[in-house]
Amino acid sequence: MKAETEVGAGQLDFAGGDFQDYLNEILHDWLRTLTALACALVPVFFLLDYFTMPPELLPRFGIYRLASTCIVAFQLIIIRNTEPSNRSYYHGYLASLNMGGVITLMTVDLGGFNSSYYAGLNLVIMGVNLLLPWKAIHSLINSAIVIGMYLVFNYVAGASYSPNILATHLFFLFATAVIALSINHLRYKLVRKEFDLLVELKKARDALWSEMEIAKKIQTALLPTRRKVRGLDLAAVMIPAREVGGDYYDIIETPQGEKWIVIGDVSGHGIDSGLIMMMAQTSVQSMVSNVPGCKPSQVLCSVNSVLRENISRLGSDYYMTMTALYFTGNSLVVSGKHQDLIIYRTKANRTEVVSTRGTWLGIADEISGIMEDQSVNIGLGDIVLLFTDGITEATGPGGEIFGQKRLEQALSQFADLPVSKLLEKIIEQVNNYQEEQNDDMTLVVMERVS
Repeated sequence: MKAETEVGAGQLDFAGGDFQDYLNEILHDWLRTLTALACALVPVFFLLDYFTMPPELLPRFGIYRLASTCIVAFQLIIIRNTEPSNRSYYHGYLASLNMGGVITLMTVDLGGFNSSYYAGLNLVIMGVNLLLPWKAIHSLINSAIVIGMYLVFNYVAGASYSPNILATHLFFLFATAVIALSINHLRYKLVRKEFDLLVELKKARDALWSEMEIAKKIQTALLPTRRKVRGLDLAAVMIPAREVGGDYYDIIETPQGEKWIVIGDVSGHGIDSGLIMMMAQTSVQSMVSNVPGCKPSQVLCSVNSVLRENISRLGSDYYMTMTALYFTGNSLVVSGKHQDLIIYRTKANRTEVVSTRGTWLGIADEISGIMEDQSVNIGLGDIVLLFTDGITEATGPGGEIFGQKRLEQALSQFADLPVSKLLEKIIEQVNNYQEEQNDDMTLVVMERVS
């Protein structure tokens, strides 16, 4: 029964840290973008200067643009090769000083406060403040630095100007700063809210996975430790997928000497599947231990009654495939609809497939009329392979499943090995075949030895 696709956690792993660390990480990432854009755009603006500026000023403006590009390129290198820290935002100030300083110098050369080239400072204020998710105080200081450079440089230069023009320029500069500060303040609050939500989500995820890990431990802890049953040499393994699954097997020898092997699989995944698996195990063990001489079909009918009632209480539509085998010494009495039995006939040196009969458990109230017992002869040295669909439905790189034919071939190939080694070889083949394990894998190998 296939595992559901796991959704990646994304930023959740980082969200467990301090908010300032989280903010520094985002700020550092956006600084890479800011400096990369500046490296590309500052030289491009010189092309605009070439067509719009006085020719005698082009050499000086070219030096300005080149120096600015070199500074921002050096910043980009530093940012790419350093880790985020509380000092990362200094790069935002340096970017404003660098690009805002160049534009301010150009306004000085173009006539001071009367020059319309001041409009480039609006781009610097908006570009830096809107790209960087820092606190509003940084936007305020950054805008003040840009506007302050504009006022001081041009005032010191002493060029004549019209107060009305300066007032207009300052109005637009301050309006841009206020807009940038307001947007930045709102975005900072959104980043903070995002962080808080991620922290809560991470806590919920961690709590859920903690419960899931406990459920998985319970699931594996309940698997049988018995590997020896008189007359049989046994090897078994259940390899869980990432989620709690419903794979189940059991090896039981009752006080009366009755020998049982049971295998099953609950539909779906999750805690409900694990619970149903544990209910089935308890029911099977209770039935075979307390009702000597019962048939496999009777065991499964009893299990079905328990599952049917409890699945209804869970309010789910799960079901379970299960096969119960009773070993009599020279034969297996088999009942229940699960995967086929694959038998290696030692004397004939070939594999044989026995289809299981019956119905799934947990979907109908009464199944006694459907279940039947079939007897399968087991010769000395014969090997029986039981498995869940996590083995046969393991998917390779091209999307093709491992399939039952490959499993039969693997059994024939390694049949001369001890059952423990045979099991290891088959699991190794399946793991080498599949890209990723998406379902529980259960394999039981038994050989008649007496």
